[in-house]
Amino acid sequence: MLPIQEGHPLVRMAELCRRSGVPVATIKFYIRLGLLPAGRLTSPTRASYDSAHEHRLRLVRALLDVGKLSLAAIGDVLRAVDDPDRPLDDVLRTATDRLTPPRETGPGPELDEARAEVARLMRRLGWRAAADGPAGEALADVLVALRAAGHGDFTVLLDDYAAAAEQIARADLRHLGHPAGREDLVERVVVGTVLGDAMFSALRRLAHADASARTPRG
Repeated sequence: MLPIQEGHPLVRMAELCRRSGVPVATIKFYIRLGLLPAGRLTSPTRASYDSAHEHRLRLVRALLDVGKLSLAAIGDVLRAVDDPDRPLDDVLRTATDRLTPPRETGPGPELDEARAEVARLMRRLGWRAAADGPAGEALADVLVALRAAGHGDFTVLLDDYAAAAEQIARADLRHLGHPAGREDLVERVVVGTVLGDAMFSALRRLAHADASARTPRG
């Protein structure tokens, strides 16, 4: 659990509410769920909080509002962040896996073939990513949906999309810079992943419009 930071100035609940923008009732709810540690008791009925509480609140809100995670999923991510013995790459994998929507495709030969195609893609690219992880399963779902809609030929673009994704992933990692700690790194990954997806989608549509405008009309 997130510790009280020694030497950091303590504030009352009302000030924590003002600084974080999170209502008092919601803060108390997060404490009851274990998403936020209790404050330091300064009297039998009053507690105070520090900057670590404020940062944790911002991370919870980023996971909830931007990442659209459930409170249960947020709890999983925070437990990973707070476990000092858990490797950082495992913490980041937990966060990114939780950002992947749950699968929608049921079992069947189409899904089995799509999974095999994803596995072949990973081997062909030499990517050290789990083809059977949440992201790989999500990609398999997309392949199944494309074929069910009669657009299976679109999958010939997989390698082109993968090359673009690889460039974007490298840019994302460069942008992470030097975070203040594990919690800050997770927050950057979450917000960057969700808003980065939205930014890339918008840029793709703009690029489509540009390419269409430049195409000669016969």
